[in-house]
Amino acid sequence: MTTAKPNNTAKRRNSGRSYNRGAITTKKVNNSIKREIKPAIAASERKIVLFNKPFDVLCQFTDEANRQTLADFITIKDVYAAGRLDRDSEGLLLLTNCGKLQNTLTAPNKKTSKTYWAQVEGEPTDAAIKQLCQGVELKDGLTLPAVVKRIDEPTLWPRNPPVRERKNIPTSWLSITLTEGRNRQVRRMTAHIGHPTLRLIRYRIGDYTLKGIDNGHFKIIADEL
Repeated sequence: MTTAKPNNTAKRRNSGRSYNRGAITTKKVNNSIKREIKPAIAASERKIVLFNKPFDVLCQFTDEANRQTLADFITIKDVYAAGRLDRDSEGLLLLTNCGKLQNTLTAPNKKTSKTYWAQVEGEPTDAAIKQLCQGVELKDGLTLPAVVKRIDEPTLWPRNPPVRERKNIPTSWLSITLTEGRNRQVRRMTAHIGHPTLRLIRYRIGDYTLKGIDNGHFKIIADEL
């Protein structure tokens, strides 16, 4: 395994990157979207990159508004994100050139679990946590059962800008493990029980974690498939 520091010249080098080797693509067939998985690539060519995404960084390599993107940090060519992480969320993002792995981690039927650490406003009761565990009714339907528990505040890098906390209102931390990936799901779930999420870090995707990866840095994993 190798660790590497961010390189702000990567945007220029990656502007012409290709995503068609082992990637998942979609095409419209009879007005519906069909998911296609490209043939698996040779094991010797597989790449897995684990990136600790900072706050306010987009999960893409280019941006017309000149906001920070993956190209400001990732120097590895021909990899693409397996799933997404919101601009205002932090933590683990996996990039790969392997369509099979990308499909395993993102296809809804695979139900790959992901663990998030959420700093929430207030202190959820046992009843509120039980609601999250059993599933809550959001606008797009009932969430699947989750594993939710209180945790001590983790040792983390400082966020820039810092989280805005309200005076006289305590905050607490939850570990939330999901097997689905709806848009802004963790934030919507905690808001549903009356405890808005102030800071959100993804710690784990399947068997991969943030362990040993500083914020804004990445780790290359080779020959693990």
